[in-house]
Amino acid sequence: MLFETIYQNVQFLTAISAALSVSAAIVLVSWPYLQRDPLSARLAQVATERERIRLRERNRLNTQNNKVSLRNEPKRLFKEIVDRLNLAKQAESQELTLMLRRAGYRGRSPIVAFLAIRHLAPVGMLLFSAAYIFVVINLQQPLVVKLLIVAAATGFGYFVPNIYIKNRITKRQAAIRRSWPDALDLLLICVECGMGIDSCIRKVSEEIGRQSPELAEELGLTSAELAYLQDRRKAFENLGERTGLEIVRAVVTSLIQAERYGTSIGQSLRVLAQENRDMRMAEAEKKAASLPPKLTVPMIVFFLPVLFAVILTPGIIKYMGLH
Repeated sequence: MLFETIYQNVQFLTAISAALSVSAAIVLVSWPYLQRDPLSARLAQVATERERIRLRERNRLNTQNNKVSLRNEPKRLFKEIVDRLNLAKQAESQELTLMLRRAGYRGRSPIVAFLAIRHLAPVGMLLFSAAYIFVVINLQQPLVVKLLIVAAATGFGYFVPNIYIKNRITKRQAAIRRSWPDALDLLLICVECGMGIDSCIRKVSEEIGRQSPELAEELGLTSAELAYLQDRRKAFENLGERTGLEIVRAVVTSLIQAERYGTSIGQSLRVLAQENRDMRMAEAEKKAASLPPKLTVPMIVFFLPVLFAVILTPGIIKYMGLH
């Protein structure tokens, strides 16, 4: 009886295993026919969306009456101020153009806006200071003193645009200087991979964009100038002029020499990249070394009075309690 029971159990398990195997084989064979193709559906959806966007943009362009221009035209108010004050010669100044380019403003529109704002700012400061002194606070001083304060504020208003531009140049140069060693490392990697200098600069401008949009913008402009300028050396020189940094000019000089004499630029970039990394580390160490003297005054002003109060208060309370 025992052997018969075992034999029946074995037959039962064998039948179940055979049924499962046959079912799995049927599912395996029919699975490609039962499964939906997501790639085809996705491609069809993309094609439909592309056609919808194309029709939408075509309708938008057909219904748009104004002309599309890549150049930003100066505002009418600023343009009229420049024309009435006869500031056309100042708008053609190379020094002003270079200063605005280093601040990140390019084209004629920023130049016209800067010249107009530089003449509107004194008027605005005059009205604001006069209203504040004579009306808001009603300063109790002689009239001569009030007029001198208004005149000083008016003169300061003329220099406000220059101060803003110089501050923006300083911040922009600091951002470029901070990311320049990393850009050189990427440029060296691209050069050693056998890429051309045009492709290297374009690739670096794409990769460095998240870290430093300012540097990515400058390298993108250099890549564009290399594509359409007849004199490629001028494109490299423009990069050094726009940034105004010696570390960039050193790399520009190496690129110009490699372009002129056909020398290998890999070794030069390796040396320059190492020098820039060392300079960045030295600058960080300098800032770290200057931190203790800067903390001296805040510690004296804020920490020592509290420390003295904590130390002396119990003694003062005990002394007053005894008396």
